Amino acid sequence: MNAGKSTSLLQSSYNYKERGMNTLILAPELDDRYGVGKVTSRIGLESDAISFKAADDLFKVVSEQNEQQALHCVLIDEAQFLSKQQVYQLGEVTDELNIPVLAYGLRTDFRGEPFEGSKYLLAWSDNLKELKAICHCGAKATMVVRMGDDGTPIKEGSQVEIGGNDRYVSMCRRHFRELVG
Repeated sequence: MNAGKSTSLLQSSYNYKERGMNTLILAPELDDRYGVGKVTSRIGLESDAISFKAADDLFKVVSEQNEQQALHCVLIDEAQFLSKQQVYQLGEVTDELNIPVLAYGLRTDFRGEPFEGSKYLLAWSDNLKELKAICHCGAKATMVVRMGDDGTPIKEGSQVEIGGNDRYVSMCRRHFRELVG
């Protein structure tokens, strides 16, 4: 949270397009904060995206789009919501279609547990680049705390609850442990 993932994704897409290349932006259907099929950054940048569900075959989605118009890069927003199979399919996009895939997402949930998509992206990706968020103390924020309406941290519940700064606070590990335990 608050590391500029969506901004970086949109900038990468812009850079490709500026060179006359085609990109495909994919976003999970369940993230509907700004409308389904949209990637929106906190600083106001946005782009249309193709939305996907957990059961969708992303290799097939990308292949079909590539047949319509040659793709030079595939960008995934909120990549933590990918399934293990979808991460594998994106590897096939890179290996079989020779299209780079850039995936942007969180490593862990509000409990410090890895998301399925993140776990397999970390294991199978060719390259990793960390975007840094900052804790209120100024240290690197590596954790996310889910906050209740009353401002207290939530320690249990569903792994996935869509929200932004209204629900989540980025913190360093030390402050996360002090607050959540």
